[in-house]
Amino acid sequence: MSNVLMPKATAVWLIEQTSLAFDQIADFCGLHPLEVQGIANEDVAKGIRGVDPIAGGFLSRDEIDRAEKNPAYRMKPMAPKRIDIPEPKQRGARYTPVARRSDRPDAIQWFLRHHPEVADSKIVKLIGTTKATIEQVRQRTHWNASNLKPVDPVTLGLCTQIELDRIVAEAAAAKTRAEARARKAEGATLKPASETVTAAADSDGTDA
Repeated sequence: MSNVLMPKATAVWLIEQTSLAFDQIADFCGLHPLEVQGIANEDVAKGIRGVDPIAGGFLSRDEIDRAEKNPAYRMKPMAPKRIDIPEPKQRGARYTPVARRSDRPDAIQWFLRHHPEVADSKIVKLIGTTKATIEQVRQRTHWNASNLKPVDPVTLGLCTQIELDRIVAEAAAAKTRAEARARKAEGATLKPASETVTAAADSDGTDA
């Protein structure tokens, strides 16, 4: 069975433009030989305009010539041209193949042990898990908790090294900023040393 997009229109063209046998045309177009005969007799597909398979890029002139010389030969379609379509940007949780879903708790365990600074929401998107599963692994209430072992998600095939490095770096930078803000806030609440010393001296003088 051929993957010709417009089999009847292609059959019309082959009937009109070549000396191929009905069986050969039927085999290439994925039609029944009697249907091809009906097309030739205009009992079937009447009024359909022929489509050139050579111009369409799925049949070569050499293949037609070979088939015309040998009625027993069956034409082979040309390999379709490959079109590289860019992958759409990931949105929401990543889809994980069923065969690898059982590995996700091990990856979660790895994050909790080695990179606890990574937010749960980032882990969810990176390996296609849920916040509930992360919490179960964290609290050791997961059904397979006793058998979990920390394995990095790259080794498990759940993400690429570049993706992992990016979220780890982002989490580290966020942690650094948070610590800096905390130190700044703590410094603002502490009185200068001079005020502390003065207050202590005043207190000593009052007691005297």
